[in-house]
Amino acid sequence: MRLQTEQDEEPEINLTSLIDVVFLLLIFFMVSATFERQALLRVELPEAATSERESLPDRVELVITETGDYFVGDNMLADERRDTLRLALSQAFADRPEALLVIRADARAEHGLVVRAMDAASAEGITRLTIATVEEDGADS
Repeated sequence: MRLQTEQDEEPEINLTSLIDVVFLLLIFFMVSATFERQALLRVELPEAATSERESLPDRVELVITETGDYFVGDNMLADERRDTLRLALSQAFADRPEALLVIRADARAEHGLVVRAMDAASAEGITRLTIATVEEDGADS
């Protein structure tokens, strides 16, 4: 004889720990993923008839995009102010003061952005500076 009636409880699946694991995996892959920066930095260099091809062993590259963004090495600067650029150049040249600064400005970048970069370099005491160009297609050699 049964005195108590048993109620059948439906089993519940607790998803809290599963969601935690999925979020941890998502964060791990976001942090550890590497992105190809070269694909993002498409810079069309201006042409020059007298461009020289030279091996530059110790250099710091400053890239100026068409939209006015500055990149020192692989790091994009937060804004285009002169003080921000000076600080980035100061940090880049802190451990190698004799390095060469190579300015790679897009051909369609505003002239003022290049002048601001040269001014910031001068203010930091950087004396070795060059502007990257490509050789003209119809240059007379």
